[in-house]
Amino acid sequence: MDAKDRRRPPGRRRIATLFALGALVAGSVFTTAAPAQAADESITVNFSAAGGSPSYRASGWIYGMTEDAANPPDHFFTDVKYRYMRAGGAQLDGPGGWVSGKYDRRWNATRAQLLRTRSLGGEFVLLVHDLWGADGYAISRFPGDNGNWTDYDNFLTRLIDDVRATGVPVQWDLWNEPNLTLFWNRTQSQYFEMWKRAYQRIRAAFPSHLIVGPSLAGVPSTGGWWTQYLDYVKANNVVPDIVSWHSLPGDPVANVATANTTLDSRGIAHPRPYQINEYGASNEQNPADGAWYIARLERAGADGLRANWASGGNLHNDLGNLLTHNSAGQYSPKGEWWVYRFYGSQTGQIASVTPSSNYDAFATKANGEAKVLVGGGRTTGNVAVGLQRLDATSGIVQNNQVRVVAERIPYNGGGAVAGPVTVQNTVVTLSNNGTTVNLPHTNVDETFTITLLPPGTPGPSPTPSPTGGTGSTSALKGVGSGRCLDVSGASQNNGAQVQIWDCNGQANQRWTSTSAGELRVYGNKCLDVNGGGTADGTGVIIWDCNGQNNQKWRLNSDGSITAVGANKCLDVSNNGTANGSKVHIWTCHGGTNQQWTRA
Repeated sequence: MDAKDRRRPPGRRRIATLFALGALVAGSVFTTAAPAQAADESITVNFSAAGGSPSYRASGWIYGMTEDAANPPDHFFTDVKYRYMRAGGAQLDGPGGWVSGKYDRRWNATRAQLLRTRSLGGEFVLLVHDLWGADGYAISRFPGDNGNWTDYDNFLTRLIDDVRATGVPVQWDLWNEPNLTLFWNRTQSQYFEMWKRAYQRIRAAFPSHLIVGPSLAGVPSTGGWWTQYLDYVKANNVVPDIVSWHSLPGDPVANVATANTTLDSRGIAHPRPYQINEYGASNEQNPADGAWYIARLERAGADGLRANWASGGNLHNDLGNLLTHNSAGQYSPKGEWWVYRFYGSQTGQIASVTPSSNYDAFATKANGEAKVLVGGGRTTGNVAVGLQRLDATSGIVQNNQVRVVAERIPYNGGGAVAGPVTVQNTVVTLSNNGTTVNLPHTNVDETFTITLLPPGTPGPSPTPSPTGGTGSTSALKGVGSGRCLDVSGASQNNGAQVQIWDCNGQANQRWTSTSAGELRVYGNKCLDVNGGGTADGTGVIIWDCNGQNNQKWRLNSDGSITAVGANKCLDVSNNGTANGSKVHIWTCHGGTNQQWTRA
């Protein structure tokens, strides 16, 4: 199921019976109990058992980029290690596509999104059925009606030529959810013949391109539509390069196990890539469920593309509901975007996690830092995260101590979220090379992250990591004033003055570092040296992020923050300590009015 079918299941993952059009296809029912309250569970992370490096396999989306591919801004993609876009012009004209004589608009949007996806380092999954026009609207014909394949052959010829003209590879997803009449309103045998014809044409035209299918509305099962499809593609030598289905809801770990069984029994070689190219029902799109799916996809070894439940123009925007935007085109992250941002910051090696019945996690360790993303979404209660074998980490443990920083990622009912909230920032003494972090999980939709650092550090540094990952979101408190770096009047307008003010945790005091060396506020505004000035006393403001040197900052070990373009320090004017004292740049001198700590 993709966004185009416009279904809105009202419950959470545990109310699977309400998801009638997808999850109730044969063999795909997923049920859980009603949400428990105040249930205490434990998960463990063993840092001595390390796997490969993170590949960010869960950072994919269906649609979420504007029709002209100009927005959202790049950093919302790069900060989350963007891997996949799956698109084909759905809902542009209604009905639209080839069957309505409106192919060009859909292809032009697809081409723009394909090229931008590739420029951002992602792979593009081409939704052929959307370009045909089978995106939930009543259409006049399907491929092969009355045994006539001429129209479909002409369509494929045009599409193949258009893809070839781009000069870049795509993954060919031949038809979305063919087991639903909403998308394939013909017989299964006609679908199978379409699949074979399309497969053979595309394989002949592009031997190195990957073919994806069947993109089932449901999860693998040991009978019914799923196994009938496998029998057909095996018998006709048209097995997809990537086997795909939808978890709406589902458990990637259990689903991969079933897929393995059904492929094995038919002699279909694997491991071959699995792609859960829509995951997360509309009621599962929150920080807790998003983090749970990330952990389960990583555990299962399956790539994932997050579902998109928007309609109309919003389908082609907002990174699949991870962002919001206003009429001025300003974008802000929702709570779940911060989950993916933390996930994108996890580098080094993957550590072993033992989940509980309702919680799982994705953990990594790198030199001087270890990170744990906790996922839930089914229950509330205390979550005890046991951190074992910290002696197997590098540069974190000193004198048998580590700093533990736990942050809560809020859920604001689908609205913008300024960033994670620190719930613990303490130095702890280890016992048997480990410790336990207790997370008070009181809101079923919210989740937590844990960052482990050397005890002498103040917390996650806003400095971009040497590997290019993003830093943390935090307030920056002036050492001399005890007040926080603040956008005057909480303004989001270009040119708003930066000052110091009593620390209050509001969005206008929360600064996020990026791999580009920026300090962002509100998600899309950057700390900026006014006019690119270099003279002492040049004001510091906020401005639309543009990648220029007057928006790049270097965070130094002595607590100072250097403007890269001017090579001068972020400075509180005249050593001010009062609310409203102006912040500007000045020649670096080591004074406390040029020193900042994470608050």
